Amino acid sequence: MPDNEGPNIEPANGIPSKSEMKRQMTALQEIGEALTRLTDKQLAKVPIIDERLVVAIRESRKINSNSAARRHRQWIGKLMRDIDTAPIIEALQSIHMQQEMSTRAFHEVEKLRDDALAAGIPGVELIKARWPSVDRQQLRQLLLQHQREMRSGKPPAASRKLFKLLRGLQESTTGEA
Repeated sequence: MPDNEGPNIEPANGIPSKSEMKRQMTALQEIGEALTRLTDKQLAKVPIIDERLVVAIRESRKINSNSAARRHRQWIGKLMRDIDTAPIIEALQSIHMQQEMSTRAFHEVEKLRDDALAAGIPGVELIKARWPSVDRQQLRQLLLQHQREMRSGKPPAASRKLFKLLRGLQESTTGEA
């Protein structure tokens, strides 16, 4: 019986086992599946040299049948065998991190808006503490308008306007940094 210490140990002849080859193919298919979930703009940022792979990724978005999609993922995995996947993995990780940061920033703005709306007029100071250059009068008007809308049972238009304002302020400050 061979003395294997782990699943990645290759036999003495240097050829990986059949199980290891299947694991590698599954990993390539998972990378390919992650590529198919990217938008065209995000896909353009990924350093894919093989044009056939780019075409296969775009085609996979149009496939509705489950079995056809599975076969297409296998085809993408096969195409990926011939290329270096390290830069692709790095690009996918970078895109994923950017999405997480964007989501986190979105939730921060939502929380600040909710805190300011709950505080009422003193909520202006919460926002001014983060963005000193913001127009105090505009904030005050939005907060008062929100209170009037809540009393009369109208849809929260002022809340949405405040969120858009805060989101714009956040994007302008992160864009400058």
